[in-house]
Amino acid sequence: RGNILAFDGSEQVPLVLNEQRFDIVADPEIITDKEETALRVADVLKISKDEIINSLNKDSRYEILAKKQPREIKEKIEKLYAEGSIVGVFANKTIQRVYPNGALASQVLGFVNDEGQGSYGVEEYLQSELSGTSGKLKALTDQNGVPLLANGNNIQDDPVDGKDVTLTIDVAMQRQIEAILKQGLDNAKSKSGSIIVVDPDTGEIKAMANYPSYDPAFFSKVEDTILFTNPSVSSVLEPGSIMKTLTAAAAIDSKSVTWDQSYYDPSFYKIDDAVVRNIEEDGGAANRSVSDILKFSLNTGATWLLMQMGGGQLNEQGRKVWNDYMTNHYQLGKQTGIEQGFEESGYIPDPVDGFGLNIQYANTSFGQGMTSTPLQLAMAVSSVVNGGTYYKPTLVAGYTDTNGLYTAKQPTVVKEDVVSEEVSSKIVEFMQIVVSNNSITKGLVRDGYVIGGKTGTAEIARPEGGYYEDRFNGTYVGFVGGEKPKYVVIARVNEPGIPGYAGSKAAGPVFVSVANMLIDNFSVEANNR
Repeated sequence: RGNILAFDGSEQVPLVLNEQRFDIVADPEIITDKEETALRVADVLKISKDEIINSLNKDSRYEILAKKQPREIKEKIEKLYAEGSIVGVFANKTIQRVYPNGALASQVLGFVNDEGQGSYGVEEYLQSELSGTSGKLKALTDQNGVPLLANGNNIQDDPVDGKDVTLTIDVAMQRQIEAILKQGLDNAKSKSGSIIVVDPDTGEIKAMANYPSYDPAFFSKVEDTILFTNPSVSSVLEPGSIMKTLTAAAAIDSKSVTWDQSYYDPSFYKIDDAVVRNIEEDGGAANRSVSDILKFSLNTGATWLLMQMGGGQLNEQGRKVWNDYMTNHYQLGKQTGIEQGFEESGYIPDPVDGFGLNIQYANTSFGQGMTSTPLQLAMAVSSVVNGGTYYKPTLVAGYTDTNGLYTAKQPTVVKEDVVSEEVSSKIVEFMQIVVSNNSITKGLVRDGYVIGGKTGTAEIARPEGGYYEDRFNGTYVGFVGGEKPKYVVIARVNEPGIPGYAGSKAAGPVFVSVANMLIDNFSVEANNR
């Protein structure tokens, strides 16, 4: 099976390697003294004699007594066989995956089960590339099992090793991201969360961390199998106000509004039997700008943007325009195709068929009533702030074949003209204003750097319908760079136990830590022109 590597600077270092181990197996049919055999083998394997007797009494020609044993166990079994103390017990060579970096990025990697199948993560998605092809031998033989080489019917296919795969993950960044996530969750009194760092100009994932996680070297000891999944791609949520970034971009790009347009914000809208309100700190009814919608995180402002997509009111036209941007421009509601098992699609409501569509779509404009994964959101925002190109997210930098030839994987463009370059530059500007006006993030403002972001606080939906009034998820999406965004970052904090808005108070500090770390350690050069 191919190895899995990643980058440490410019050097490729191993995350997953193969180590030779041995399965201890028995052929019960040729073992005459099962009691004596079981006694001697049990002493070597340090398992109960009764367990071995049970295997030897089966009507079988092949029983596995112990899996993936070290070489010293194999040698002890072979010694017993050579002495004539046992017959019918053998050591078969097998491969065990080992992890030089421990549990680092385990949910990205996945593991290989006892049947040799990749499970979860990269191991499952790239099973065919990593596993290679088993060899085959079909031959007529003599009575001793020796192939009759002169026979023209003999067929032999040599085995082919799997390819080595090099991930886009930066090992040093991944290690620091995992530490920042754990500290941020502890500070927020949260039990789970995620961070993704992506290069918006290629779609390459540089770090992807989740907590809690597991150690793939001991996957068989994990009791809760949900730990095997990668929440960054498999766990959807209602993202909250970070969607306002995408709503504003869609409204400007569709020419429903201009970037410098002002409007009167009434501080609430009554839609059907529901009311859309802002947070208490919004300042009440006032004349507002499009930039203010992000700066003050106005739910009514996002609703107003949706109304402008419908020509000034909530209607089917506006719903269709907004749905087109969500699904066809931002690629929400569909899998990204990243190299991970169990990726979720998320949910975007139909703009025509359904009940209460106007309030439902008003909710989507500020990130409720729809769901997405953190990865989908990171890629959508990346496509808006990089000038308007949606790159397919990838964890694979390249492959190395059995001849040692490394082939780099090229970026894949899913859609161009997600938004225009002019709209992209305005959204970058608006997101910088958000950072500079937020008490949590304003300290990030530095000369020569572009640092922008947007908070998201979303009520958690009840299974039976409606929302909990006291349970929230916090998200923060942002970017950091010199002349332009170099990294896009999304942080997710589930149900923080601290007071205040979850996006700002819980996820915001995580983004601050990540942004500072990236500037200090990962080639974010200031634009000093």
